[in-house]
Amino acid sequence: MIILGEKYTFTNLELQRLDKKFATINQISYKNEEPKDVIAQIEANIQSETSIIVLNTKAKVDDEIIKYLTNLKFNIKHSTLKIISIEHFLEQYLFKCYIPKDNDDLHYLDDIKGLNILQKFQKMLIDGVAAIGLLIVCVIVKPFVKKKIEQESPGDIYFKQSRVGQGNKEFKCIKFRSMNLHDSDNHVKTAVKNDDRIFPFGQTMRKTRIDEIPQVFNIIKGEISLIGPRAEWNKLVSEYENEIPYYNQRHIIKPGITGWAQVMFVEGRSKEDTRQKLMYDLYYIKHWSLWLDMQVIWKTVLVVLGKRGI
Repeated sequence: MIILGEKYTFTNLELQRLDKKFATINQISYKNEEPKDVIAQIEANIQSETSIIVLNTKAKVDDEIIKYLTNLKFNIKHSTLKIISIEHFLEQYLFKCYIPKDNDDLHYLDDIKGLNILQKFQKMLIDGVAAIGLLIVCVIVKPFVKKKIEQESPGDIYFKQSRVGQGNKEFKCIKFRSMNLHDSDNHVKTAVKNDDRIFPFGQTMRKTRIDEIPQVFNIIKGEISLIGPRAEWNKLVSEYENEIPYYNQRHIIKPGITGWAQVMFVEGRSKEDTRQKLMYDLYYIKHWSLWLDMQVIWKTVLVVLGKRGI
């Protein structure tokens, strides 16, 4: 595999995933380079097992380079060589939609549409089955959870917070409380790793996702689905909108208890982390299928078992 240019910067996790798919990965700089020098670098790096060249450049590709690349396919050693843009590569191999950092080309937003009637019906069936299962689990674990919370952090066993759902409508998300009591809507600090507000059993609930179970009541009320983009705190959404103007595209569908971004990307709060998660959310919306939902469920199980990653 050869990556031509530096338009998109691959994360370490993505490079690990690509290492499992390609025997070699070589990146060639294109910016401010002479066409003959770029061609020389390609010739020095291309091997018989190179199966794909990714055009990862914002700059116009020189005619000489295009001619060289297209002629490669007439070489018997490279007859199966695939030349692909970074936008298509990310969707086909890393299952995310490309988002430019400078907002100079947003045509990809044309492809992000809500679910059709059949898809909504299929999702409704999944949510119905999930609600029944989660309600049973909630009834079973609630007495134990209540006892542990009362021992370690007396007070209400539920945590409620304003979140943003489909169509930018706000709702109260309900979970088992994993933090010591505080005003969840006015407290400006978001949860971080090793947060001292989280009591011991709260840490256990977060690691095993037990704290998420009461969101079954949000499913029953039609505010969320089992699977979808994460329902974010309304204060964070306002912040993200200022940093990423098209952030609200993810609110075309209902949020979910779990989702494609949550199982494919490690949680983070930086602007770049938010942009990365949005790429996965938009992929999920654009390519939704029952098979994709099954993958999310399976990967969620792996995450709960501590096998997050590749």
